Amino acid sequence: MNASESQRPVVSPADDGCCGVSACCTGAESSLDPSVTVIQAKTDAGCGCVQNKSDEEALPVVVIGAGPIGLAAAAHLVERGLDFQVLEAGETVGAAVAEWGHVRLFSPWRYNVDAAARRLLEPTGWTAPDPELLPTGAELVRDYLAPLAAVPALAGRISTGARVLAVSRLGVDATRTVDRDRHPLLVRVRHADGTVQDITARAVIDASGTWGQRNPLGHSGLPAIGEEQAEPYLTGPLPDVLGRDRERFAGKHALVVGMGHSAANTLLALTELAAQEPGTRITWAVRGASVARLYGGGDADGLPARGALGTRLKNAVDGGAIDLVRSFTITAFQETPNGDAITVTGATPDGERTLTADLVVAATGFRPDLDMLREVRVALDPATEAPVDLAPMIDPNFHSCGTVPPHGERDLAHPETGFYLVGMKSYGRAPTFLMATGYEQVRSIVAALAGDREAADAVQLDLPETGVCSSSLITEDLLPGADAGGDTACAPEPAPAEAVSCCGGSPQPVTIGVGAPAGLGFATGRAHGYSGDPENSEA
Repeated sequence: MNASESQRPVVSPADDGCCGVSACCTGAESSLDPSVTVIQAKTDAGCGCVQNKSDEEALPVVVIGAGPIGLAAAAHLVERGLDFQVLEAGETVGAAVAEWGHVRLFSPWRYNVDAAARRLLEPTGWTAPDPELLPTGAELVRDYLAPLAAVPALAGRISTGARVLAVSRLGVDATRTVDRDRHPLLVRVRHADGTVQDITARAVIDASGTWGQRNPLGHSGLPAIGEEQAEPYLTGPLPDVLGRDRERFAGKHALVVGMGHSAANTLLALTELAAQEPGTRITWAVRGASVARLYGGGDADGLPARGALGTRLKNAVDGGAIDLVRSFTITAFQETPNGDAITVTGATPDGERTLTADLVVAATGFRPDLDMLREVRVALDPATEAPVDLAPMIDPNFHSCGTVPPHGERDLAHPETGFYLVGMKSYGRAPTFLMATGYEQVRSIVAALAGDREAADAVQLDLPETGVCSSSLITEDLLPGADAGGDTACAPEPAPAEAVSCCGGSPQPVTIGVGAPAGLGFATGRAHGYSGDPENSEA
């Protein structure tokens, strides 16, 4: 942040030698030099208010990721008077969200704005969007994340173009146990100019998400043979078919792989494009034998937008606009001899089958990037790759409904003191993440870092009740599963004994984190899907 008249240091009588920050000893300081932390700036200036701080308290909390959850963490850190630094790999805040900016969220604004963030924004003259409107990803960035990042208490503490390479302990690797917690955490980051910096931290909150780490298209959780070589023909899960990526799809044969609502929205966008651009063809390949779960309940669906989405998709398939290929498990990719298309080989009940397309939409979801965490001690569930205490609450093998309970710092703690995974990354491969859940995660964690154990343990969520999860609706014909949106719903398959109660009685909360192309419908389900299961996988 550049120094200006409004940002010049406010010197307190007790610390007339304190400079380099926008205020002194108030708990809401912002360094005038974004490359220097608040504590360092005050220390360099001999500011008296840091002399009594412990070595741990004199270090910042490092937040990885400047998306909705990372910036919410920053807002809570401001309110608690804790020094922090936010590192964002993208060129702007909300960079991952911007990549699906054409997609409309299903949850309205009132569930997408963190409470602490709102308290920071309102004094700046920020006008909250209509709480009942459904924003697109682009609107979420423009009307919320960008203004939040510009609040003076945050602006000087966010570094964009800063990709975290690794997290460790200063001076010790993952094998060292004796006196481990006496060493600060270390975050190695590569900045946009190529320089690499080591930052010491009292705590690290990893809110880097899962975007860009897609599940493979092959079976058994592994890439298909030739999948890496086929990369030029593959697209992400939410291409902007009618906008940014229109030229890539127009007049081409697109193969969409996946059975979540991310796939459904792309298919509907492609049918609209096909009506406008001659020669545009659409094939939809799914691993399962039935797509009734994705079609949903039409007019009987508790979420009208979801019902309409499923109905439109079914009509497009029945009308011949989409060629549906069921029970197709991808085994191999191979470029055609003339190099202008890709051949996709799959196993089917009737033997091997080959599909040829100009490009393949890989709508098979995401998994977390854990390579950067090799030198910190994380305790992850072997199935979901979520924190071990959180995993039973979100395991899609046992929880098919919107029943992920509120959870906080205790459920997210790892053997590595002071290190936390939050947001989508904390859910690993589980498909039930809610944006509001992420906000509660970081509120609880920051309260714990501030020493407020009572507030940290008082976890709760305010989510909409839709009634779509009542026991009377648990049939394959009525309820879809969930997909790329981050909401949850009863799955079509019978719930296991351990999860029967999740769909009984009163309506269950359902909300969505990511949705559909603006104007086309709304995604209503899995945050990022999970691979390896032919019935439940998005593939």
